[in-house]
Amino acid sequence: MSPFRVALTGGIASGKTTVAALFATRGVPVIDTDVIAREVVEPGQPALAAVVEAFGTQVLGKDGRLDRPRLREQIFGDADARRRLEAILHPAIRAEMERQSRAAGGPYQLLVIPLLVEGGRRDHVDRVLVVDVPEATQIERLARRDGVPREQAEAALRAQASREARLAFADDVIENTGDVAALETRVAELHRDYLRRGPRPDSAALG
Repeated sequence: MSPFRVALTGGIASGKTTVAALFATRGVPVIDTDVIAREVVEPGQPALAAVVEAFGTQVLGKDGRLDRPRLREQIFGDADARRRLEAILHPAIRAEMERQSRAAGGPYQLLVIPLLVEGGRRDHVDRVLVVDVPEATQIERLARRDGVPREQAEAALRAQASREARLAFADDVIENTGDVAALETRVAELHRDYLRRGPRPDSAALG
């Protein structure tokens, strides 16, 4: 039986990592596509070789690893280049995500997919959970977290799907504007719901 899969998404600096960690403490397998995106371009991986073939050896650092800032500079403002990069990386990320999902088990699984809405597809998950905060809060958190000017934080938000688009995509929403206790309560509520929806493990249900 295929696992019941919940896609966790949200805008930058919305608190996805914190929410995912709260689900993980309940024994829920968490598969993070941001982590996978770094893994598939490690030295020796086919996706890295394909990136180098498409964009040149200048995207590699002296250590043979992908120089992400240099690659970002090369594709910045170039829609065709970005599409070429996505055509290389997205299938590799999707394949590794599916491999990890098959191996993970669990009563249900949480798939962290930050750009789910931008990709426009949800056929590979059963439910979409959006972590939501006001855009002003995102900007404040991002500027503080990354030490960047407000203008740069605002530009990062504009590069993503709008808050309205994410909420329209959602089956469930976590409003991450309160304290940790409120977040814990909402995660616990959703966890119970997903346990009811998903296939049960042979052992007692995870609490």
